[in-house]
Amino acid sequence: MKKPKSIESKFYKYGEGPMIKLSKFLEEGLIEFNLKSKDKDSAINELVELASKSKLVKNADELLKAVMEREELVTTGVGYGVAFPHAKTRSVKGVVIAFGRSKKGLDFEAMDKKPVFLFFLIAAPEDAIGAHLNVMAELSFLMKSEENRQKLIDAKNFEDILDVLGPST
Repeated sequence: MKKPKSIESKFYKYGEGPMIKLSKFLEEGLIEFNLKSKDKDSAINELVELASKSKLVKNADELLKAVMEREELVTTGVGYGVAFPHAKTRSVKGVVIAFGRSKKGLDFEAMDKKPVFLFFLIAAPEDAIGAHLNVMAELSFLMKSEENRQKLIDAKNFEDILDVLGPST
């Protein structure tokens, strides 16, 4: 009997194989380098407003409601100055990322109790479970790096953001 090939060769260890291209979900118009918000709710509102510039967001009010409901379950302030507010809703027709930066930092009720400076709002259709989770996983992986976080804090333009999130090509 022929010995079966190991299925391990079909899978990649995280970070070693093809990664999801985050840049295909982020448009230049969905970035705000100086969030004006002073608190968590207004930051989410500002990020949803940014995301709603995408043609894929059909109803900003529904998206805002979904993000706020998700945030009530448990904070998306993951620590290290980063937050990933997110939601899946039928008002979104494809995965969208909006990026915002707060120069002073905001109290986002982060898990480490520290201010949040970098915000990635992730909006996805209700049925986009795989894509939604892949985007979250990739962003989490990238934001573990202090160097990547610092590059985003120092970023001056869209290209600087793409240097961290990866090129679109």
